[in-house]
Amino acid sequence: MKSKFFFLLFVSVGLLSFNVHKYYLSLTQIKFKEEQKSVQIIINVFMDDIELALNKDYNIDLQLTTKKELKDNNVYFEKYLKDKLQFKINGESKVYNYLGKEYDGDLVFFYLEIENIASITTIEVANNILTFHFPTQQNLIKSKVGAKNKSVLLTKENANSVLNFN
Repeated sequence: MKSKFFFLLFVSVGLLSFNVHKYYLSLTQIKFKEEQKSVQIIINVFMDDIELALNKDYNIDLQLTTKKELKDNNVYFEKYLKDKLQFKINGESKVYNYLGKEYDGDLVFFYLEIENIASITTIEVANNILTFHFPTQQNLIKSKVGAKNKSVLLTKENANSVLNFN
């Protein structure tokens, strides 16, 4: 009886000593709105990950979703995204407008737009969001141009891709 107890205790301690491995993933959705001649982009990232990255990069204390949250945090979000995320449409670099953010549970959604786009044959994405602080970060890109859907998974080692819509 005593040996069973020690065996169960040993196995229990062994199982409890393993940490749950957290995954690091963002989703960037790109949609071409032909009638509006714009590319609409929605990015969602885990709140704790983006908060940690910005706090370290800009020596700030965002305290997202608390009473002490920095009031001008959009300045930091926009700066971070402009540094870590770039687009080329049909081979030409494009600047996007940062429209804002929204919190939903443990996620932050960022809204971006590229204006004055008449048609799209290719979209090149360079996405380095969170890869500096989280080397296993994966950034999933999903896009829709007309009836064509394209997806690609980007990593720290492979942060760029061209989506072809010909």
